[in-house]
Amino acid sequence: MRHEIQVLDRVKSVYASLRPSEQRVADHVLNHPEECTRCTISELAEQVGVSQPTVVRFVQAMGFDGYRSFKYCLLRDRSGSAPRQPYFNHLGDFDLKPWDRLEELPLKETRIAGGLLENALKALSVEDLSRAVRMLATARTIDIYGVENSFTPAGDLLTKLTYLGLNCRMHTDAYLQQISAAHLGVADVAVAVSHSGCSADTVKALRQARKAGAGTIAITGPRDSLIAKYADVCLSTGEQELSIYGTAIFSRIPDLAVVDLLYMGIIQSDYERFSRNLDKSGAVIADRTYPVKP
Repeated sequence: MRHEIQVLDRVKSVYASLRPSEQRVADHVLNHPEECTRCTISELAEQVGVSQPTVVRFVQAMGFDGYRSFKYCLLRDRSGSAPRQPYFNHLGDFDLKPWDRLEELPLKETRIAGGLLENALKALSVEDLSRAVRMLATARTIDIYGVENSFTPAGDLLTKLTYLGLNCRMHTDAYLQQISAAHLGVADVAVAVSHSGCSADTVKALRQARKAGAGTIAITGPRDSLIAKYADVCLSTGEQELSIYGTAIFSRIPDLAVVDLLYMGIIQSDYERFSRNLDKSGAVIADRTYPVKP
């Protein structure tokens, strides 16, 4: 899911906007890229016959913050292999280049989001979704677990199920999630959200809920993840090769989609009941918004 615009491509694309002295640096880089990966900034300036500030302006014109970043990316491109880490490790599979412009980011993000949703569509079992819907619609109490970024879809699930009139609870403290799980019974259901499937606190909470006799549902990425071992129903959104921080950016997209599907599925399971509950919930907060001006 990478968009491979290499350093030399960027040099060519900005060439016409460079000053003549900076174009001399560009020419040298284009003609001798391998040599440039071994040059210090002073060596490159001397070889081209320009000042070091000229070299700095040249690399900055391409969006780099300095010569070191430029040389690192050039070396990466010349190696002919993927880097051990992306340019910014905390963005995982989102290949943010130093020269990317802000106006380019929406398209990149949209493509990655679309890819994740496509993976989720392929991985999600309709049978498992139907079973999870039945469990939630008939549960006495619904416990919801999630930490860090998974707390976002977990919180969204809490909101949606509460609007439907279902008895839900979710603690912000991971310890309390596990304690709450221990007090569930056979009429209850626990839902755990962990995109990696190996968040220790979330796994422990779902394992405790299952030990207490509750029905268990996991919303996770890999179907064979650790948390799936403790789930009666596993709603998998598929494999994604993302670092933990990359996951923290993008995992909420397919997870939120699963939450939406559960919400719509529950409404569809008993349309009259849940439509009535939604109307009741809406009426309670009808006075909490500012009137819309004509």
